[in-house]
Amino acid sequence: MKHLKTLSAIFLATTMAVTGCNANNFDEEKSGLGETAKGGDLTILTSGTEMDMDPGKSQGLAITSLGLVARRLTTWKIQPDATPEVVPDLATDTGTPSEDGKTWTFTLKDGVTFEDGTPITSKDIKYGIERSFAKELSGGLSYHKTLLKGAEKFAGPFDGKELDSIETPDDKTIVFHLNEAFGDWPWIASMPAFTPVPKDKDKPAEYGNAPVASGPYRVESNTPGTSMVLKRNDNWNQDTDKVRTAGPDTITFKMSQDPTVAAQSLISDSSEAQTSFGADFIPAAQLAQAQKNPSAKSRLVTSGDGALKYLAINTERISDADVRKALNFAVDKNAVRIASGGEISGSFASTLISPGIPGRQDYNLYEAPDSGDAEKAKQLLEGKDVGTLTLLTRNDPISSAQAQAISQSLSKAGVKVRIKAEDTNSFSADATQGEGDYDLVLSSWQPDFPSANANIEPLFASSQIGNGNYNISRYSNPKVDDMISKATHTIDDKEAQKLWAEVDKAIMEDAPVVPLMYTKNSFMHGSKVENFIIGSFPAYPNYLKVSLSQ
Repeated sequence: MKHLKTLSAIFLATTMAVTGCNANNFDEEKSGLGETAKGGDLTILTSGTEMDMDPGKSQGLAITSLGLVARRLTTWKIQPDATPEVVPDLATDTGTPSEDGKTWTFTLKDGVTFEDGTPITSKDIKYGIERSFAKELSGGLSYHKTLLKGAEKFAGPFDGKELDSIETPDDKTIVFHLNEAFGDWPWIASMPAFTPVPKDKDKPAEYGNAPVASGPYRVESNTPGTSMVLKRNDNWNQDTDKVRTAGPDTITFKMSQDPTVAAQSLISDSSEAQTSFGADFIPAAQLAQAQKNPSAKSRLVTSGDGALKYLAINTERISDADVRKALNFAVDKNAVRIASGGEISGSFASTLISPGIPGRQDYNLYEAPDSGDAEKAKQLLEGKDVGTLTLLTRNDPISSAQAQAISQSLSKAGVKVRIKAEDTNSFSADATQGEGDYDLVLSSWQPDFPSANANIEPLFASSQIGNGNYNISRYSNPKVDDMISKATHTIDDKEAQKLWAEVDKAIMEDAPVVPLMYTKNSFMHGSKVENFIIGSFPAYPNYLKVSLSQ
């Protein structure tokens, strides 16, 4: 199995507490889904201080900011109460694989153009992918960089070179040659790097300020720290785009917004707030306030179960599987959830594949009360010298509270814990680099695309240990590696999903992690904002559907 390095799947600890309960039930009538009203000026409030829209550097989800401006070969169909789907975007379908699964062919739709009316060609997409390899554009999603044949030494097109594994036999056809069969290639083709970029308009140092639009909006202005304004792209053809509804006339991202102040403004629903929504999670105090305010509560949307919050166990230092299983029984998941903000912060977890991912199967190998089973853990630990375990975590208030909850529950089973809290940069380096100088790590994972592959391989394939990768359990099992490889190479979706479910359970039989919660996110919008929905994946609003009442 080839080394598959993803630089950007969301590797994080929960940083905001949430309380109360108002899950989005995704009732179609209640959510206002249906015909989209055209017109108005939408404002999106964000704490971000800069919006680099270069697709070569982007780690953005297909349904958020960049998706308004940039189309890709494929994209995501996200609907209320429905499993996410990969669907055609610029292409006529989601790709045709060769019999061995190593070659994928796409054909572009008729009538797709850039903002100046120039037809989009296969060469524009090839160039867009090639430029993502350049060191000047580092930091973007990188799955394709290890999957494309001969790409290991490719350093981008700026020196006149091309990537031979991407062929463009004509303006409508693009062919990809992979190192190995990869059944999730249609999902990879939905990532930002698969955005067309006209070579004659590319100035790498400046392109992220205002990329040439292929979506329904173009960048009118982009001022770091202040705002980015999007206006309609008159040359976007709605007939070729079944995903974006392009309701508002303009969309303004107001940057550098304090989440507390922004949430307070949305709760009050005054003036500009009526046509706004927040890109950040609602902070705990404002979430509790909104729950008590009927008007605000009606405009509060909470996702379903999302990212997996988990306790990674360093299998190189805790090599005894019975000890790892004991930890699974001992942890008080309810105390962790209380520390996170209560019921609205998430549901208890037992699997590695998170809810909303196609093919997920629910099971629990370590059934115990929500508060843990200290006695069962003691039985597994009898006669074993575990010593004091070092728990690595971030030093923010919520992570620290979660770590304390874990430490206290493990102490009931006779396991001593030393908490090592670090700032984000130090935490990330210590968790993903070096030799693994820890016993336990409190972390969270949101896959980059809705496939079990993105849940499993980055966290549990032996090739993903160290070197900035995310197998922080340092888990290595040749049998599981073979199972991951087989599932990865399976082209048939249903068969692949079945295999991934088997991998999930096989890993948990070795207990390299304690699944804690599937976390939920809460967002708020103004009273004139319509079609503000969160699907089963990801746990974020679908910007492509939002409109304003007229």
